[in-house]
Amino acid sequence: MTVSLVTGGCGFVGAAIARGLKARGDEVIVVDVASECPVEGVDYRRVDITDRDAVLEACRGVDTIIHNASIVHTKRNKEDVVWGVNLGGTKNLLEAARGQRVPRFVYISSGSVVYEGKDIENGDESLPYSSISQAPYADSKIEAEKLVLANNGRDGMVTCALRPHVVFGPGDNRFLPALLANARAGRLRAQIGRGVWLSDYTYVSNLVDAVLLADEALAKNGTNSIAAGQAYFITNGEPMPFWDFVRKVGARLGFPPIKYRIPKGIMYGIAAVKEGIDTLKGGTLNAEDGLTRFAIRYMCTHHYFSIEKARRDLGYNPSVTVAEGIERTCQHLEATGQVAVA
Repeated sequence: MTVSLVTGGCGFVGAAIARGLKARGDEVIVVDVASECPVEGVDYRRVDITDRDAVLEACRGVDTIIHNASIVHTKRNKEDVVWGVNLGGTKNLLEAARGQRVPRFVYISSGSVVYEGKDIENGDESLPYSSISQAPYADSKIEAEKLVLANNGRDGMVTCALRPHVVFGPGDNRFLPALLANARAGRLRAQIGRGVWLSDYTYVSNLVDAVLLADEALAKNGTNSIAAGQAYFITNGEPMPFWDFVRKVGARLGFPPIKYRIPKGIMYGIAAVKEGIDTLKGGTLNAEDGLTRFAIRYMCTHHYFSIEKARRDLGYNPSVTVAEGIERTCQHLEATGQVAVA
């Protein structure tokens, strides 16, 4: 039986990955800092990945590490905390993996590692890492991914990185909840920006499929695996305008339609002021509402990616379409009583 360790396995994406590994028949260890784990039948260990000794112990006897834990934070504050988890935690895991002779390491990265505030249209893995600093999240994910791929082949361990983009689905505690909160507050009546920009989306079960395929590819031929040392964009392969996605969700859940458009420059200035006030107050983590400078730039540029490399190397083929994913997610939101609009 494969022993798989999932970091951040109590969150939306991590829990989905843990369930996918369980369904494959793995013995699953989940590490997280949450008080309890929502995934049944796993060995849950409350471990902070910045704790080097605890991480070393958690990796004992493990066959594969799926490193998903990170702090998603696009404001320019709390940088020490973000870097400590996103890069420092990754360093601890790689060191522990080598020390415990863990053979495989799959890193959940992000499409933002190549984003420079400019349009990306059907971008592939030949794109360089961003050369500019935009937010501690993106900056730290770049350095962590570089480190993971640089460790490929060290002490017999093989590594790869997956780069999903805008992951959504039942259990999402970030993207769609922010939309719902804005809808309840009456703030979902205006589109930011006057253009039409395409974005990619990744339904959560498609990402889980990619994780399993990547792990299986690494297991096949070890250091000679086609996936060893590689990065892959993982999306649905169905780019659509960001605000069309929002409209589809809004229409399905009965929200009033978007009627207005606000110029990007105005919202960017508001976001800058809002971030500045937040920083003066000491900064807040995990409390973003989509109104950051990074988020405004993201909404107002094309950013969609080719998944051909993942298709070719891993056999990845998204099984749930964006439309079906939206429907499944909306059904879950309704079933869990999260849809009431003021």
